[in-house]
Amino acid sequence: MRIIIAPAKKMVWDTDSFAVDDLPMFLEQTERLKTALQGMSHQELQALWKCSDAIAGQNIERLERMDLRRSLTPAILSYEGIQYRYMAPGVMETAHLDYLREHLRILSGFYGLLRPFDGVTPYRLEMQARLSVDGCRDLYHFWGGRLARQLASETDVVLNLASKEYSKAVASGLPQTIQFVTCVFGDLENGKVVEKGTKCKMARGQMVRWLAENHITDINDLRAFDQLGYQFWDAMSEGNRRVLLWIQSRKA
Repeated sequence: MRIIIAPAKKMVWDTDSFAVDDLPMFLEQTERLKTALQGMSHQELQALWKCSDAIAGQNIERLERMDLRRSLTPAILSYEGIQYRYMAPGVMETAHLDYLREHLRILSGFYGLLRPFDGVTPYRLEMQARLSVDGCRDLYHFWGGRLARQLASETDVVLNLASKEYSKAVASGLPQTIQFVTCVFGDLENGKVVEKGTKCKMARGQMVRWLAENHITDINDLRAFDQLGYQFWDAMSEGNRRVLLWIQSRKA
């Protein structure tokens, strides 16, 4: 089983807590993206990133001195979003980190597909960004089927805990022999499941931690997840699409 998650916009350097295992698998493609970004003007970059002047300035400075092979941070520690705070890899036991090494993959607009202890440097590039590189109109076309093929070479079961923006980069490219299971975390409102951004991020991070702590390798064991007030509901799961639907029990 492989678990896929999205990255976070906010990133940090941490070269002290854990050692880097390896360089990212698609570093050649990342180099091309880096070159394309470095050839853009301040105004073009800010428009691409859709961010404030301060954030643009910080990331342009990072881009100017970017080194993809030195002073790197393990990917799992480099992201600082809500999902990663609830996952809390910095305080995990060694056995749980080893589980993440084997089973967790992080999707990235800049790096493609990351193993948890691949070395990365702070960047800003969302998967949905309309960056034209190598004749490709956007990053979905740039990465093409590479990411799906890599996942398919590693496993026959993919647990999708990524946002739609990121899961879209692999879902359509996976062969039919791969079981692709998506967890939907939502509230039940007027008979409908409503996903709420912050709560979804919290739940995804909590689930990754729970999977690691319980060393879950069978997709059927997801039914036992009961963190943050969520529980599994068979009646609302879409079995024909191989989807697991989770709702907050307090809303039931």
